[in-house]
Amino acid sequence: MPGMNARDPITSTPPRAPRAPRADGAEARHRLLHTALRLFAQKGFAKTSTREIAREAGVNISAISYYFSDKNGLYGACFTEPMGGDSDDLVAIFDTPDLTLETALRICFASVIEPLKQGEIVRQCIQLHMREMLEPTSQWAKEIERDIKGPHRAIADLLCRHLKLERADDDIHRLTFAITGLSMQLYVNQDFIEAVRPSLLRTPRSIDTWADRLTVYALALVQAEATRRQAAAADQKAAATAPAPSPARAARKKP
Repeated sequence: MPGMNARDPITSTPPRAPRAPRADGAEARHRLLHTALRLFAQKGFAKTSTREIAREAGVNISAISYYFSDKNGLYGACFTEPMGGDSDDLVAIFDTPDLTLETALRICFASVIEPLKQGEIVRQCIQLHMREMLEPTSQWAKEIERDIKGPHRAIADLLCRHLKLERADDDIHRLTFAITGLSMQLYVNQDFIEAVRPSLLRTPRSIDTWADRLTVYALALVQAEATRRQAAAADQKAAATAPAPSPARAARKKP
């Protein structure tokens, strides 16, 4: 058997250590987003550094600028991405011709409470929103405009069409806030619900049941407002058509 040359690469070059697999881009972005959500919710925007986020997410700090432009972009993504959904899509649905009030409300409630199926992520999102309310940044104004004013106007317009009103008055806005509050209380009172009756939020099916029940409750509120308006209109009509008291009768009523 011929002897091997000492310079033979087979024997002279030490074997290379295998390279660690590169993290998938989507996975790295996901870790950044959810790590940032947790830290922002716990500490707030000002007290959370990008270096801390990158370290706990296990990625290079440059990934933040690559995926989110900067810290502000990452903070904004924490408000919109983890819970999913797009309020613009919901607003567009309300403008669908011939959409019944019941169908619109059911779609609305199902969309709003769907994130409750995500468990801990939802808690962090609620904590983040509460912290933003107490320590507002420029993000708060964006949240008001995009996720609150738009859907509110769409629901108010839908109620006006259903009640055959030309425009929303104060009572329509009261009704709109009452309806949207039905679903919001599930988020605000999540811990209380799980302490008192955990089965109400335990499974995806139990959360879907909430959408059905809230639709029924909202329709009852709308019917109550319709009845109130009809009664008020009848009272106004009766007052307008009632005969004026005669001078003699009016004189007798004077002390």
